[in-house]
This record gives sequence, C-alpha cells and structure tokens, in this order.
Amino acid sequence: QVQLVESGGGLVQPGGSLKLSCVASGRISRINAMGWYRQGPEKQRELVARITSGGMINYADSVKGRFTASRDYAKNAVYLQMNNLKPEDTAVYCCNANLETFSGGSYYINNYWGQGTQVTVSS
Repeated sequence: QVQLVESGGGLVQPGGSLKLSCVASGRISRINAMGWYRQGPEKQRELVARITSGGMINYADSVKGRFTASRDYAKNAVYLQMNNLKPEDTAVYCCNANLETFSGGSYYINNYWGQGTQVTVSS
C-alpha cells in the first residue's frame, strides 16, 4: 500500500512564503516522477511543478521564478518552496507521484495522490 502524506499548508499574507512537503511510503522500487498540482476555487486542477526521473522540472508559467520544486528520493520525498505568494495561489495543493511498486513477485506502475493541503494567501 502506497501513501503520500503532505504537510506545510496554511494561511499566509501576500508576499509571504510557505514550504510544502510530501513523503511517500510503501514498497516503492522506483520513482518515475513526483510533483505538485493545485485546484483553486472555481478553477480546474493544474500542474504546479513536476520533477521527472531525470531531474527535469516543469513549472506552470504562473509560478516560474517564485516556486521551486526539489526532491530527495532517498526519502521518497518532494518539496515545494513557495515564495512571494499571491492571492491567486490560494488552492488545495496535492502531491502526485508516478511510482513503480513491487508486490507478489510483480512490478506495477501507478499514479498516486496525496490528500491535499490547503494554502490560503490573504491579507
């Protein structure tokens, strides 16, 4: 069983910073990608940042220069440092991971999602 546990969300004033963490647990044999998505009020879910197996990072245009994603795959973890936060960043942020797992003598590849953590940017 794979679980993704997020932390670090909260209420912050515009211009402030937060750091989100996501740690995956389970019989993980390979991490293909880990990243962050968000869904704000009355908005569709969008990609925030995604780290591929090769270490390349894709960012949404709206967060470039402000957000930084990083990984520590030895800990099955991905982080999102968010600086200069804006009200439009308000959303539920969800961790996503494409993982290879081992079970019953076989390998499986699936996408997994965390429960989400609320980020609210307001004065």
